Amino acid sequence: MKIRKVLENKKAYIDLLLLADEQESMIDKYLERGEMFVLDDDGVKAECVVTKEGDGIYEIKSIAVKPDCQRKGYGKN
Repeated sequence: MKIRKVLENKKAYIDLLLLADEQESMIDKYLERGEMFVLDDDGVKAECVVTKEGDGIYEIKSIAVKPDCQRKGYGKN
């Protein structure tokens, strides 16, 4: 299991992002300026997008675990 930062083509994970935020227009507002991370365990299982909102202030904008991977401990690790 590995957490890795996504540096480009963040929209490739749109299906996972839409689990946390149902409006793609809202996702577009924070996706490019945010830092995206995915949890990879023989395939991407979860994602998280964090934005810097101020000096030392960060906000989790999106966090989701694939439905078939939920209740398997991925959100805890």
